[in-house]
Amino acid sequence: MKVINSLLCLFFFLVSCKGKEEVEDDSEIRYRYFSLEKSGWKSREHNQKIDDINFTAAEVPISYYILKNEGNEDLFKIDSIEKANQNERVLEFNFVQEDEKDLLGEKFTGLNYDESVKYMSFGIADDFFVVTSKKDTIKCSGVTMERNFKIAPYQKVLLFFTGIAPEDEIQLIYNDRLFKKGIMKFKFQEKTTRILL
Repeated sequence: MKVINSLLCLFFFLVSCKGKEEVEDDSEIRYRYFSLEKSGWKSREHNQKIDDINFTAAEVPISYYILKNEGNEDLFKIDSIEKANQNERVLEFNFVQEDEKDLLGEKFTGLNYDESVKYMSFGIADDFFVVTSKKDTIKCSGVTMERNFKIAPYQKVLLFFTGIAPEDEIQLIYNDRLFKKGIMKFKFQEKTTRILL
């Protein structure tokens, strides 16, 4: 009987210790998430100004979008989704005219407003590609235009790339056909931030 009582006590002790470790790990993960959120989600912005238009590129960690969709209740799930998508990259690209005029007007693009919106929503993906530190060239696999309906003084697109190793440095190449400003290069040398478990 003493042996059974001793084994039960040992079992309950181990279960309670395991539960305590999980709580500590969860609080540590939450702290890392909190730190990541407070330090800023984006990489350093890379700017180029040509004539009166400023072009800005920044990398956004994939964990930001996963957290936005999944919430932050189960950070272990977020980490596993992020690991499954670790070869994905998301870049935010902004266009701003120095006098904050609407860039999609005919004056800047040579197209009517509807054609400019359509091009920025769909056709502009063909104008972007990434060159990795391994000298691989990756085409843009998708683009999402953030519609601001002439309220904000900028235009923003999110660019999606697949097949880039997490440790690779990248250079974004933009061949501007919409505003006819030519080829621009944006080199990203900093590492993206991940939630580490």
